[in-house]
Amino acid sequence: MQTRIAVMSIIVEDLEAAPAVNDLLHEHAQYILGRMGIPYRSRGVSILSVAMDAPQNTISALSGRIGSLPGVSVKTAFSSVVYEREETL
Repeated sequence: MQTRIAVMSIIVEDLEAAPAVNDLLHEHAQYILGRMGIPYRSRGVSILSVAMDAPQNTISALSGRIGSLPGVSVKTAFSSVVYEREETL
């Protein structure tokens, strides 16, 4: 299996969407290396940074699903290195 390292930046402007974001991230927990969440209370938003090591299509699909949620913005940066993994993550 080929995987790539990526960082997904997520801004949740509608806090009612937060449980849906968390559910999607939980579904992909096996690929998540680390996660940092910053509640920016004075602006009424949450900022998340998620580091992943997963197949590119998995990362892209997750990014698309999160980005399709109302009140949520997402951008993903990929490493240029592709890794070969024989074991499952």
